[in-house]
Amino acid sequence: MRRAKSAAIFVLAVSVLCSAGNFVQPNTTLKAQLVNNTSAANNFPTQSNGNLGAANISKINIRSLLYAGASTKILAHMMLWFGPSNHMNIGYSSTDANQVKRQIEDMISRGIDGVVIDWYGPNNSIDQATKLVMAEAERHQGFTFAIMVDTGAIGWNPCQSCTPQQTLIEQLQYVEQTYMPSPAYMRINGVPVVTNFGIDYSYSMDWSAVNAALSTHPTFLFQEASGFSHVLSSGSYSWVAPNTSDYGMSYLTGFYDTGFSFPAEETVGAGYKGFNDSLAAWGSNRIMNQQCGQTWLQTFSKINSLYNSGQQLPYVQLVTWNDYEEGTEIESGIDDCVSISASVSGNGLQWQITGDESTIDHYTVYISDDGQNLMSLGEEATGLNSLNLCGADVPAGNYQLFVQAVGKPSLANRITGPIAYQSTCSSGTGSGGGTGPTLSFDATPKQQSIGPGKSQAFQITAAVSSGSFSKAILLSCANLPQNFNCSFAPPSLTPNGGSVSSTLTLSNLSSPSASARGGSSFVYALGLFPFGLSGLVFVGHRRSRAFRHGIGILCLIIFALGLVSCGGSHVYPVTVSGSSGNVQLSTVITVSVP
Repeated sequence: MRRAKSAAIFVLAVSVLCSAGNFVQPNTTLKAQLVNNTSAANNFPTQSNGNLGAANISKINIRSLLYAGASTKILAHMMLWFGPSNHMNIGYSSTDANQVKRQIEDMISRGIDGVVIDWYGPNNSIDQATKLVMAEAERHQGFTFAIMVDTGAIGWNPCQSCTPQQTLIEQLQYVEQTYMPSPAYMRINGVPVVTNFGIDYSYSMDWSAVNAALSTHPTFLFQEASGFSHVLSSGSYSWVAPNTSDYGMSYLTGFYDTGFSFPAEETVGAGYKGFNDSLAAWGSNRIMNQQCGQTWLQTFSKINSLYNSGQQLPYVQLVTWNDYEEGTEIESGIDDCVSISASVSGNGLQWQITGDESTIDHYTVYISDDGQNLMSLGEEATGLNSLNLCGADVPAGNYQLFVQAVGKPSLANRITGPIAYQSTCSSGTGSGGGTGPTLSFDATPKQQSIGPGKSQAFQITAAVSSGSFSKAILLSCANLPQNFNCSFAPPSLTPNGGSVSSTLTLSNLSSPSASARGGSSFVYALGLFPFGLSGLVFVGHRRSRAFRHGIGILCLIIFALGLVSCGGSHVYPVTVSGSSGNVQLSTVITVSVP
């Protein structure tokens, strides 16, 4: 009892020290929410073929568009021919190592697992850029690349006095020697993957002879539904079908249905935003409308209508990452044709959008003292368009507010201009007076073992033990082991006056043959354990910040003791956080990698 009283006095002392701070504690800036956050060139303009100019887009994981529990590998089809004058000027060169670095980092930030490179043979600028992609992929554990031999490689880059088949053999031998030894090269069951584009439509190849000429016999993936029954086929990939009248939905259905008939082969689905080759030098005015982002979403809905966690789609290829000329690129983002405006009446904030709200993932409300440095007041689900600012514990004072419509993955984000707000709320009254509700935040189970290629589920629960809490709590993960992915279903919790849960799925994306990395994680687990205590907080404005400060000091003390007294083990602490304005919740789960 004496120790409990001492701890209470300690927290109270910290509360007194912290209560003098400002309410607005910025965690981002207006500039950060407006600036181009993609690897597209900063000066890239919106184009008449539907390509979105450099913009601020949603970096929500693309995997969230797939069915719950999806283990699908997400690949991006990449063009490396930009820079020379024979292609469109998009503001960057594919042979710029810094640009390649930006592109791979951008892909990873969106949940993409690897790239398939449209390759045109050896000893040219595309090959030079491919080597840059290989080097950059090798710097990011778990990120892979593969070669797609384009039919143009044979027609435009043949070996001297060679037949088309001899040219293909020589080019694949070059791939075998130059790219396949890379630890980042894409493999299926340990065997390197090779795809091609249009070769069988232009040439008659003896693929068995081609394969026999290679020392490493690759996994061949062919194209379209007919690719499943191709000689040597280990699977097939789908593409975008711009000449269809239903945005390719019947084409995709036929492809996936054929894939089901070949269960031993790999099915590589397609996600695309549309198609428009009106700006391409070779264009023939083929156009598939983007429908303000709906075409992109429909390609994932098609997957979700046919696959589930018990019937997994092995791969999906995004068609394409950066074919600006045919209007399929998603590098700069996808236009959702949405705008947002907001107003304040008393202590109530209201917002409204023009456009289709189904392209929006959620809304984020920001508050600022100076109109530049912003603090999130929390995330609100779509279907809601107002916020009681007194319920968000905004004390009396003058502020500026912003509301952001956060797009679904890779769609554009939109944010309002500043909305002047003079609060007349009483500081710390919360939505129900007093010190506000009491929230708990926890995970079940606390520890799981997750081997390469495996996933495990945890239940994350937010509960109100007193009072009410009607704001959405956005969930996130931190301190993940390398090559791990986390996803939540649903991605936020609104406990109101009770208890609500979300399923957290942690996936080890390493191949089953990869060796698990060890780590001296027991020390960190001990040091981070107290953060789990912060899952029980008082939501009242002043007391919640004071409590976090107190817990932070206690964590430092315990972490220091852990460093002195503990040894290492193969356990990784993963922090699961819940954020809603100035309310920050967290708990720690431990993951062992055998």
